[in-house]
Amino acid sequence: MTYVTWKLSGLPQNKVIGSGTNLDSARFRYMISQKLDINTSSCHGYVLGEHGDSSVPIWSGVNVAGVTLQSLNPAIGTDKDPENWKNVHKEVVASAYDVIRLKGYTNWAIGMSVADLAESILKNLSKVHPVSTMVKGFYGIENEVFLSLPCVLNSQGLVQVVNQKLTDDEKAQLQKSAETLWNIQKDLKDL
Repeated sequence: MTYVTWKLSGLPQNKVIGSGTNLDSARFRYMISQKLDINTSSCHGYVLGEHGDSSVPIWSGVNVAGVTLQSLNPAIGTDKDPENWKNVHKEVVASAYDVIRLKGYTNWAIGMSVADLAESILKNLSKVHPVSTMVKGFYGIENEVFLSLPCVLNSQGLVQVVNQKLTDDEKAQLQKSAETLWNIQKDLKDL
């Protein structure tokens, strides 16, 4: 959707922003905080790529007070993880389905997420959000696709992409997501 909006609008890339994984990342940090029994504001981490099922949890960057959880548990988020952190991401993905099953829609959560993005732009906060942006040239992605990466938002729009250091597996997951999107959108005609 963000790609189509960009193509049809004629706006520069930094003015076309999709909500991306902003909501997924907020849920991710909340669920991490619950597992650690600390306040959500003390947990830092991002879910990148596509929103939903194929989203990519960036376990290598999850930290509390600058201490990465991966430094304490090198297998975090993998099938060999003795603490089973992988379930946190599964719960993030499942949470939207749970809300839809229980009340039929998720408009409040996405509304709060979009309000958070709008506040950063309107108040010129220069706050980092994982939003959908053009990712060509990042992490070995060669096609014009929009995926979520951590981006600085202020009154000028998207002013900077934070180029996180990712593991090879995290990069591969982002590349796979980009390829999936490219295979869908390359067939769009006359944009």
